[in-house]
Amino acid sequence: MGKQYKIAVVNGDGIGNEIVPAGVSVLSAVAKKYNFDITTEYFSWGAGHYVKHGEFMPKDGLETLKNFDAIYFGAVGLPEVDDTLPAKDYTFKVRTELEQYVNYRPVKLFSGVQSPLRDKTEKDIDFVILRENNEGEFVQNGKIFYPDTPNGCAVDTSMVTRLGVERIAHYAFKLARKRRKKVTNVTKSNTLIYTLGFWDKVIAEVAAEYPDVEYGKMYIDNASASFVLKPEFFDVIVTTNMMGDILSDLGGAIMGSLGLGGSGNINPEGDFPSMFEPIHGSAPDIAGQNIANPIGQIWSAAIMLEHLGEQEAADTIVAGIEYATAQGNLTKDLKGNASTSEIAERIVGFINS
Repeated sequence: MGKQYKIAVVNGDGIGNEIVPAGVSVLSAVAKKYNFDITTEYFSWGAGHYVKHGEFMPKDGLETLKNFDAIYFGAVGLPEVDDTLPAKDYTFKVRTELEQYVNYRPVKLFSGVQSPLRDKTEKDIDFVILRENNEGEFVQNGKIFYPDTPNGCAVDTSMVTRLGVERIAHYAFKLARKRRKKVTNVTKSNTLIYTLGFWDKVIAEVAAEYPDVEYGKMYIDNASASFVLKPEFFDVIVTTNMMGDILSDLGGAIMGSLGLGGSGNINPEGDFPSMFEPIHGSAPDIAGQNIANPIGQIWSAAIMLEHLGEQEAADTIVAGIEYATAQGNLTKDLKGNASTSEIAERIVGFINS
C-alpha cells in the first residue's frame, strides 16, 4: 500500500447527504487503482446540527479538523435556519481559522455538455478563478448602529493587507506557469480607489517577479461581460473575495450548470488541512430525491487529490467526468433524467475499466 490520507468528511445539509457519498465512492475507486489508502471520518456538522445542538460544529471542531490531511465537504444551509449563519459559523470560520487563503475554482466545459453560450466550445471555456479567501469584503468587520431609528446605519469594512494580496498573487503566477502563462487581475480600483488601488499596486509588484507570465488588469464589469462574450480570453484570474464569489457562479453558468463546479479552499503551505467543496448550495428543495448533480462534488475530490500530490489519480477522475458527460443523459439540471448515483457509477466504472 502506498501513502495514507486521513480525510474528514462533512456531508452538511440537503443534497450534501447524496453527492458527498457519491464523491467518496469515486475516491475509493481511484485510491484502489493507484495504490494509496484513504481513511474517512464523518462529522454531522452544518445547519441540521445547529437545529439540534445550537451550533454548526462543536467548540473544539476546528482543533479536530487539524488532525486530518484534508476536509471533504458538501454544502451547508436549511430554510429554517437564518441564512446569515452558515457562512459566519461554519464556512468562513473554517476558511479563516485554517488559513485557507486560496479559493480555487476552475471553469471548464466538459465533453457532451452544451454551454448556454451557443458559439463556444470546450477549447474556449477553460480557466481558473482564484478568489482571495480570507480578506476583502467578507471579513465581517462591521456593525449596525441604531437599526430601528431614523438615523440608523450599517457599516461593513473591507480589509486588504499586503501579506494577503502578495500570497494570493504569488499563487496565481505560479499556477499560470503550469497553464498558459497568463494572469488577469479582476478589480474595481477605479471606484474603490483605496482598497483595490492598493490591491492593484501589490499585484503589479508581484507580477514583476514573473516576467515569463503575461499580466493584465480588467475591471469587474468588463470581466463579467467577457465571461459571456469571450471566455477564451482568460487563463488564471485573481480577484477579491466577493468578486470571486460572484464570478465563479457566472463561471458555473457558462459551463452549463452550477452543479458542475468544484472548488478547493487551500492552505498552500500545508500548515493546516484544506477543504474541498462544490460551488453550489445545499438545494434542500431537491434533497432526498437522488437527482442532484454530483459532478461538482466529484471534481472537488479531484482537486483535493491534486493538492495532496496524487496527480495521476486526480487526472483520472477528471477523465472519468469527461467520459460520463460525453455519454449524454445527465442529471435534471442538464436536461436529463439520470440519477445522482447513476452518474457516480458511470465515473467509477470508467476508473475501474
